[in-house]
Amino acid sequence: MPASLRISLSSLRAHKRRFAGTFTAVLLGVAFLAGTLVMGDTLRASFDTLFSNATGSTDAVVRSSNVVTVSGEGQGTREPVSTSLVTTIRQAPGVAAAVPDIQGAGQLVGSNGKPVGGQGPPTLAGNWIDDPKLNPYQLAEGRAPSAPGEVVVNRGAADKGGLKLGDTTVLRTPDPVTVRIVGLATFGGEDGMAQVTYTGMTLSDASTYLTPKPGQAASIQVRAGPGTTQQRLVDALKPVLPKGVEAITGQESAQESQDAVSGQFLTLFTTLLLVFSGIVLLVATFSIHNTFAIVVAQRTRENALLRALGASRRQVVSATLTEATVVAITASAAGLIGGIGIAAGLQALFPVIGFPFPKGDLVISGLSLALPLVVGIIVCLGSALLPAVRAGRTAPLAALRESAVDHSGASRKRAVVGTALGVASIAAVLTGALVSPSVWLSAGGAVLALVAFVVLGPVASSFAVRTLGSPLDRLRGVTGGLAKRNALRSPKRTAATATALMIGVAVVSLFTVFAASLKATMDQTVDRSFAGDIAVSAPAFGAGGSGLSPALGPALARLPEVATAVGLGKGVAEVNGSGRNLTVTDPASLARVLDLGTVTGSLGQLGTDGIAVSKKEADKRGWQPGSTVRLAFTDGRQQTFTVRAEYSRWELPGDYLITRQAWAPHHGQDSDTLVAVSFKDGVTAAAGKAAVKKTAAAYGSPSVQTRGEYAQSSAGGIDMMLTLVYALLALAVLIALLGIANTLTLAIHERTRELGLLRAVGQTRRQLRAMVRWESVLVAAFGTAGGVGLGAFLGWVLVKASEGAGDTAFAFALPPVRIAVIVAVGLAAGALAGWRPARRAARLDVLRAIATE
Repeated sequence: MPASLRISLSSLRAHKRRFAGTFTAVLLGVAFLAGTLVMGDTLRASFDTLFSNATGSTDAVVRSSNVVTVSGEGQGTREPVSTSLVTTIRQAPGVAAAVPDIQGAGQLVGSNGKPVGGQGPPTLAGNWIDDPKLNPYQLAEGRAPSAPGEVVVNRGAADKGGLKLGDTTVLRTPDPVTVRIVGLATFGGEDGMAQVTYTGMTLSDASTYLTPKPGQAASIQVRAGPGTTQQRLVDALKPVLPKGVEAITGQESAQESQDAVSGQFLTLFTTLLLVFSGIVLLVATFSIHNTFAIVVAQRTRENALLRALGASRRQVVSATLTEATVVAITASAAGLIGGIGIAAGLQALFPVIGFPFPKGDLVISGLSLALPLVVGIIVCLGSALLPAVRAGRTAPLAALRESAVDHSGASRKRAVVGTALGVASIAAVLTGALVSPSVWLSAGGAVLALVAFVVLGPVASSFAVRTLGSPLDRLRGVTGGLAKRNALRSPKRTAATATALMIGVAVVSLFTVFAASLKATMDQTVDRSFAGDIAVSAPAFGAGGSGLSPALGPALARLPEVATAVGLGKGVAEVNGSGRNLTVTDPASLARVLDLGTVTGSLGQLGTDGIAVSKKEADKRGWQPGSTVRLAFTDGRQQTFTVRAEYSRWELPGDYLITRQAWAPHHGQDSDTLVAVSFKDGVTAAAGKAAVKKTAAAYGSPSVQTRGEYAQSSAGGIDMMLTLVYALLALAVLIALLGIANTLTLAIHERTRELGLLRAVGQTRRQLRAMVRWESVLVAAFGTAGGVGLGAFLGWVLVKASEGAGDTAFAFALPPVRIAVIVAVGLAAGALAGWRPARRAARLDVLRAIATE
């Protein structure tokens, strides 16, 4: 065995506690990364299996080839196909069965009167397909619907809504339909497709409530006869299909559905987890580096003796890196096991918190094991490299020195380099935020800002600790003064320890500020643009929500308390070749409940061939009143519209407005997303709201809110997102606190004789514990203050960059209460991190401590 290896193993055995913090930091970072990768692979495999099982007997899907896709809305909106094609398809060679598949939005109302699914994923409805091989849902209880008003619902939706067989409830389509549950179904053997709710109706009911006219379906499902492959079936269908209708294999259809889930939700979900894994590992890097730097400083005399006895620089460096390698391999291996445990825990936790992903065994790929292991080893070795090189430079004469304590300070060169990086980062972020809006340029500036903070840390730590610790001299006397001087003893060490916490706090502050700004933007938008008194809305998820009945607006307008009630519907079309969302409404009435800003042209003269466009969109495309625009609808028809009005405030109404009369020939399942209501003079808010609620109850009891309540509910998802962010970042903050505790523990070992002398001259154990705890609090205060400042600044940058890149008028908001909570938690965590090292210091035997060299 080489001498350097023997020395390394002997040192590890003798000083196991020194590396406990490093081991824990590597373990947690690798476990989070491995858990993320395993969870992502498991979810993809589970969804793949789910869709394959559900559509395994569908050999071909006949659908329209005309589709309008709007950015961010998945597979787009297709023109329906005629159900008369079923007869033609059944006569094609190799066809065993063909059935129409009507799909639409339908939201169940639970036994408590609230919609099932809330603000969650799509709420779907369609015709119940009697052929069990073509129906992705299988009856688990009860029977298929056979009479008007009878439905089958997926078992997960029934459980969530407190519904059971035989119950009567309401289905929003969006017009409220009274239905009776006669069957419960599963999807691919599960209670549902994740959180998606499904209601199966009779073919007649589905045609009546879910399609604009009878005789239409979203697609036609086809099953092949014995000996006919899917591709051969598709080839046989193509000649009998009319123009604009296509046939794809069942495998292609299932793959499209899988890609829609994997390409949007799962990719976003796993990317978010990987980003936080990177933050955790970055925090761990600082903690690991600090530990090795302290250990190397403490072993200065030991390394000098080795050099004096003939050890080369290379052997000393190798010995230190060998220690890091052993810690890295063992901690990373333990982290892999922990990562698998995390993935299993998340898989069990998600259904409990409302995310019932498909069940399935954990999928552990080679990449999910190899990548975290390699990353853990690289992070640990990279963090130990500089301390190892520093150990190799130890001069043999250092063995004659009495002290091996690290008293390194901050150099002038560091101050110059750090200041230059800070100036460059500020220039980059300001350019990306204000001059030439760019999220990527701002992100690059943010990274530079982080590097500048790290480089300037030792320079700033002395001033920061003196400033933050100035009250301690008055409040805690000699104990507080000693704590402050201990924190000032090694600026590099203090800065490195605080930087790990600073990164975690900075990211928490960044998201807190950005979330508060988003909420303030929504409040500002509603306050500035919504001129009505009441907003009536229904939970929706993209294009999958049921929305509101278009008849609700006219019904509310007839109330004696109401001056104006106008609905805002949603449509899609290709505008000059690009998919765009349309707002379907009465533009003239809309101007009385929404502030559209400066209006050029006439909103009341749109008719069936006119369109109103936001000024920013018109300027972007070079339009003005009188310009012509070509719209292609999902029904395959095209029409030329004339721009008859422009408006400056577009946040609530969107970029394109057309009348209901213009939309009527092209709509599918028609619905509104919002009904804006204003009261007549003299009508109180309470009386008007009560009247609106009473009428709206007949339309499925949608949410009736005041302007303030509407703004608050619109921002409800932000708090949910922020809670998830806090939960994910808790691990990074935990690692940072472990780093503080580890640094203090090593520092106590380093100052054993000094602490013994303090005890000998009269310092009590209580005072010693307080001194160590206050030192920990000062380090945490430095990291927290830097993190809050950096996070708030980067939050402002992100707001400004997003505003410039997305043409949205963002409002910057700094939430004082949340920021104060972050600061308080940081300080309390610092006190907690110092608890165990303080207890350990107080237990030192005075005589042995004094005798320690």
